[in-house]
Amino acid sequence: MTLTDGGACVPLTLDELVEMLAAMGGVPGEAQGLSELDHGLQCAHELACAHPGDTELCVAGLVHDVGHLFASDEDHGRAGAERVRPLLGERVAALVEGHVPAKRYLVATDPSYRSRLTAVSVTSLGVQGGPLSSEQVASFEARRWSAEAVELRRADDAAKVPGRIVPPLDHWLPALREVAG
Repeated sequence: MTLTDGGACVPLTLDELVEMLAAMGGVPGEAQGLSELDHGLQCAHELACAHPGDTELCVAGLVHDVGHLFASDEDHGRAGAERVRPLLGERVAALVEGHVPAKRYLVATDPSYRSRLTAVSVTSLGVQGGPLSSEQVASFEARRWSAEAVELRRADDAAKVPGRIVPPLDHWLPALREVAG
């Protein structure tokens, strides 16, 4: 699967995205016994339970960490958004990109949020720039879909349970097809 062509992003096909997600089953996640695919499936399931009619939000939850396959932790949101934007659209891409600043936003605005983060998330928070400043908070809140990015972030935080049974990748194929249009 070719992800770049001379530094420019090559749009993914739906089959390539599904291959990429399946490959994440072999990438260890944040918790022992949890792969990056498991994490994405749990995140999508969390969002489907909380927002059953929002297919784009659920798909964003499924694909939110694909950037981990080819970018550093601090840049995985932006890199993932660039890869999925041509296939899944602007909203899904904005949510994928927004899940990293949403963590920084929540740390800055919710005094109890940081204590709920895993040790790995606290470490990555530092790499990602730490809590947003008051100016950055205002900028984040002004973004289109910022509230949904926060919802995705909260689902991301809840989606780290080794052994949790959720629908498999095949379950999400119709939603992926729908969003890909």
